[in-house]
Amino acid sequence: MSSRDSNSLVLTMDDHELVADHFAGVKVRWVASKIANPTQPGLYHPAQPERRFYRLTFHKRHRQLITDEYLPHVVRVGKEIRTRNRQRKLFTNSPKMWSHINFEHPATFETMGLDPAKKKDIIDDLVTFTESREFYSRIGKAWKRGYLLYGPPGTGKSTMIAAMANLLNYDVYDLELTAVKDNTELRKLLIETTSKSIIVIEDIDCSLDLTGQRKKNQKWLSDEERDAAVAAAAAGGVGGGSSRVTLSGLLNFIDGLWSACGGERLIVFTTNYVEKLDPALIRRGRMDKHIELSYCSFEAFKVLARNYLKLDEEEGDDHPMFATVERLMKEMKITPADVAENLMPKSPLDDADTCLSRLILAMEEAKEAAEMEREVAAARKLVEEKEKKVVGMVNGSPENGVAPH
Repeated sequence: MSSRDSNSLVLTMDDHELVADHFAGVKVRWVASKIANPTQPGLYHPAQPERRFYRLTFHKRHRQLITDEYLPHVVRVGKEIRTRNRQRKLFTNSPKMWSHINFEHPATFETMGLDPAKKKDIIDDLVTFTESREFYSRIGKAWKRGYLLYGPPGTGKSTMIAAMANLLNYDVYDLELTAVKDNTELRKLLIETTSKSIIVIEDIDCSLDLTGQRKKNQKWLSDEERDAAVAAAAAGGVGGGSSRVTLSGLLNFIDGLWSACGGERLIVFTTNYVEKLDPALIRRGRMDKHIELSYCSFEAFKVLARNYLKLDEEEGDDHPMFATVERLMKEMKITPADVAENLMPKSPLDDADTCLSRLILAMEEAKEAAEMEREVAAARKLVEEKEKKVVGMVNGSPENGVAPH
């Protein structure tokens, strides 16, 4: 493995060193060997490097076992080690190509503020996918899986993607649709992605006009107006502006013929407003698993508290302030991001009690603000109803019991 792709220590065998291995009760020997180039370097024959190789020896009666099982096992394990030790990368796209930096996001499922049962369900689903190559081949489907992450801002959608990448040792391709010129360029970008990767489109409801309004907006148009709208969409793309990526182009990107190239891919969409998305975009088979990341639950809070405040499980469950937090969470909504911000120490002197007190104060203030907002909304609604009633009486509306003149 290359030192450029890994921070791990690289070990190698010395010349003529022997290493024994055992497989299915059979002993084999690997010897690091080399052959010097017999050609003498000269003016027209530059020096050639030595030929280095590993010599494998075993008893001849085990030939079939070695060729049919052992060598494929060695190749498979070698690929797994190389993948596990390599430096993961985060890719972003310009209109026609990918560029990358090292992916070093520290998020893991252990540190995520997520309900433990939901967390386990997601991890099991991801691990099952990575072990299902033969299953996907048997049922005739491309080895890929779609995940739709939806919920209010601050609920951990981007953190979830980083945790998925770290769990599976996958690269991440962060696709910015508005930077893609057209469907052809989108297809080229797809071809250049590798296996063992996550292709991400964040805030897909904002990337392009891929919402369910495409039919509603044309419902009341005349035939001429509808034809003009279709022509405009074809010329400027469903998103308008410089990008001419269409909904059909994106759907083909997700599960068309070209989507099968490479294999072992996750396609992840995130959105704050799932109800705005076109149903064709998020149906099962395209987005196979829909994951709602909502407001912080008490179980998720306990995970965050243990991580941020270094509380062990017994100490955390018995902390006197936890009961107050649990009560407030039943009375108001708060995102995991807001919980984490208040639990984060703001000075070296902040201890667990200080951080929890700050969180409780923030929750109480948010609760009061929400109650005040509801009262204002109710008062506004009452005023509007009275105004409608007065207008109805002035106009003699039969709805208000006043006969017209």
